[in-house]
Amino acid sequence: MSTEQMTVVRQPVYGTAEALVVDSAPLPKVGDDDVRIRVRAASLNFGDRMVLTGRPWLFRPLAYGLRRPGVPIAGMAAAGVVVEVGPSVTDWVVGDPVFGELARGALADQVLARSSELARKPEAITFEAAATLPVAAATALRGLRDIAGVKPGHRVLINGASGGVGTFAVQIGKALGATVTAVCSGTNVAQAQALGADAVIDYTERAYVDADERFDVVFDLVGNHPLGQRRRVLDRDGVYVASFGQGGDAVFGPLGRILWVAAASMTSPRSIRVLSAQASPSDLADVAELVRLGKVRPVVEARYPLAEAPSAYARLLEGHLRGKLVIAVDDPRYFGPPK
Repeated sequence: MSTEQMTVVRQPVYGTAEALVVDSAPLPKVGDDDVRIRVRAASLNFGDRMVLTGRPWLFRPLAYGLRRPGVPIAGMAAAGVVVEVGPSVTDWVVGDPVFGELARGALADQVLARSSELARKPEAITFEAAATLPVAAATALRGLRDIAGVKPGHRVLINGASGGVGTFAVQIGKALGATVTAVCSGTNVAQAQALGADAVIDYTERAYVDADERFDVVFDLVGNHPLGQRRRVLDRDGVYVASFGQGGDAVFGPLGRILWVAAASMTSPRSIRVLSAQASPSDLADVAELVRLGKVRPVVEARYPLAEAPSAYARLLEGHLRGKLVIAVDDPRYFGPPK
């Protein structure tokens, strides 16, 4: 193992942001199929909140680790530059700018990734922008384009339009040629309009399920109304797509609501879908191209240096984000020039 050290954000136990530890560690050794990346930027997603808290508990043995997090390095979305590749890697070479959803953690000076987890960062977009795309933008693209089949002229409603996925969903819906109605609080109406929403429903004034409008697609990132009411706003051949991670108790979390939607989809397969987000480099390449073309722009609520990653997680736990939280990892303002 190399004696060269790196800065890393560890999560040794489940808990709050105080459970995170920023310290130094030896650089990881590169295996045969590994790609080592010098991280330039990372971003937080709702899944990071679930891993931090270990909730819902049912997911611990399935995904996180039963007694403690199975992945000691926090974070999952990052962008950076390839600095070393294993002897079996043929897709990447040193110097390649990449980004992706990383199974072995993202919040460190340098991290290991699998070749299949990465997509090439277009030269025209920043590392910060690229770091916001894994998970959030890919979820929005897959939900609207692949699951709902959004086409030009479709009427699309986005419930939860101000968060990390929602801000991307509004823009991707417009890029696909849809007429988009955004559902958010009054404080985020201007933001939704700036992102291109054709109409905005302030949920503090009226529930979207009470609207007279009918939609070809409802992309639900919240799941805060009875399923029958949610379906009522669909057009006759409309599609309801559920992709929410909040709500429920500490044991099952949103799983009960997701299973209810899944069960309903069996009796109405043409109108109800459950989105299970999966990392796909091709999807990442597609959303990166939308950013390059100026059709999509990441919305960043706040930026933090790596040493203040626990503060970013504290904000993540508060909820009601207005876009993405970005961690500046390799930034001379905080850490001096790149090594």
